[in-house]
Amino acid sequence: MSATTRDLKSDIDEIMPGVIADRRYFHQHPELGFQEFETAKLVQERLAAMGVEDIRTGIAVTGVTGLIKGAKPGGPDKVVLVRADMDALPIHEENKVDYVSTIDGKMHACGHDAHTSMLLGVGRLLLDRRDEFSGTVKLLFQPAEEGGGGARVMIEEGVLEDPPVDLVFGQHVAAEVPVGQVELRPGACMAAADRFEILVKGRGGHGAQPHLTVDPIAIGSQIVSALQTIVAREVDPTKQAVVTVGAFLAGDAPNVIPDTATLRGTLRSFDPEVRELIGRRVGEIAVGIASAMRAEVEYTYAPGYPATINDPEQTAMVREVAEEILGAENVREGELMMGAEDFSYFLEKKPGCFFFTGTRDEEKGISWGHHHPRFDVAEDGMAIGMEVMVSAVLRALNEE
Repeated sequence: MSATTRDLKSDIDEIMPGVIADRRYFHQHPELGFQEFETAKLVQERLAAMGVEDIRTGIAVTGVTGLIKGAKPGGPDKVVLVRADMDALPIHEENKVDYVSTIDGKMHACGHDAHTSMLLGVGRLLLDRRDEFSGTVKLLFQPAEEGGGGARVMIEEGVLEDPPVDLVFGQHVAAEVPVGQVELRPGACMAAADRFEILVKGRGGHGAQPHLTVDPIAIGSQIVSALQTIVAREVDPTKQAVVTVGAFLAGDAPNVIPDTATLRGTLRSFDPEVRELIGRRVGEIAVGIASAMRAEVEYTYAPGYPATINDPEQTAMVREVAEEILGAENVREGELMMGAEDFSYFLEKKPGCFFFTGTRDEEKGISWGHHHPRFDVAEDGMAIGMEVMVSAVLRALNEE
């Protein structure tokens, strides 16, 4: 273990009470996407008190950025962005803890409170190590990851410029990964998540006279069945995809055939070509079946977050750093996840790595999954996340 590593562990131990206090404050005061005004205000105050430079606020409504400039002479002049998301979820918390949410119907049920406080800690640790790197670290606190696409909006408002960013890093606490372990994966690691809606327009009538109708329920049922063949028969079997119809809305009475039926669903994929294929084929199949059965279809495709695709070189670097800290046995290649994450927008623009830090502790009863009313974070895992992130950023800034 290097002297720097020992010093880093010691410094993390020293600041952990403050990091935990910040995390618990954020947890008690959750704010939904693009409404993180108080969270952003506290972040700004913390950054200013640390001495972070060029603090900018109000990006994508509530986003905050700040710069830490290295003081090491003669090294590469890179800009590395490190991101944390700040928003909570519209979930009523069921935990019995001292720091339970004080706002009914809102809860940090995904760990963004931990992400925000960890990045504040990372900022403190990097400020104390400015003489160990040249270049610049851009700290980015993002609104609205939970469906609002805050990363995309911040990019549109210029956060990857002035100064122009070279590399991007982010992490997520992982409820399924035990404390003391890190998971990461080169290439695609999280799915693109898109939505669709199919409105079947038939002709309603009496349930006892179906021959006089064009039954949208029967037609919709045929469409649902046919959509299952897209993955089974049209997607390359070596690639992954999901086509799910999650809602089938039609009719009110048992003896009435309605005029319309609405199908809504989600599409998940990792490969951009597969993404295009399944989005197109859902509409084509729906239109074809409806036409054959004397109905019409309105098809709406709503693209969501793209797949999260890690740069192999940067992921290998983060893995090497994590193995030095935790041991190779505690750093695993994660499974492909069908969940989506808007850090993908940053990775579309710049190389980088998004990794997962274990915060599961069954002995403490911290084992509920993300987005559950009893989700919580084993806070000692946050120390590991900060150590890996700081070490990876220092390595990235010092490599030619």
